[in-house]
Amino acid sequence: MSRRNRRPVVPGAEKGLNAFKTEVMRREGYAVNPNRPDDVKYEVAKEIGVPLQPGGNGGLTTESAGHVGGKIGGTMVREMIRLAQERMSKREEP
Repeated sequence: MSRRNRRPVVPGAEKGLNAFKTEVMRREGYAVNPNRPDDVKYEVAKEIGVPLQPGGNGGLTTESAGHVGGKIGGTMVREMIRLAQERMSKREEP
């Protein structure tokens, strides 16, 4: 089975998204290589007890994979919401 080709909806946004992921996950205490920010998933998986390995993970349940992705994506979403709220509150000030 081939790996899905995931691309940002906005062309050219990948670099910015990777930098954002690197920054957010570093603040969470993870060692993130800015050249390979997606590799943070292995550190997250190890921390939460999910046996994620580079290469094939056919035996991994959807639930386990979701725990890893949710920890990363959820953290990023919370930070995006915080930033949006911060910007909105600055616009509302007279």
